[in-house]
Amino acid sequence: MERAFGVQPGHTLDASVKSGRIVLTPRHVRVVKAIIRRDPVSGLPALSAGPGAPLLTSEQVEDILSSFP
Repeated sequence: MERAFGVQPGHTLDASVKSGRIVLTPRHVRVVKAIIRRDPVSGLPALSAGPGAPLLTSEQVEDILSSFP
């Protein structure tokens, strides 16, 4: 049943009432898979999360990198 509906234990469901019935709908969270690509201009490796990925400020990048070993 889990595969047929794409629901796994721990997933969040939205509930609504339609025509006197309770309808459960899985709340899908977009999973972002980042990959490392070569920047076409500099030739350096660059992290890409694809179109629609959230943008990071320079301060956020500095904060992330400060804890990187």
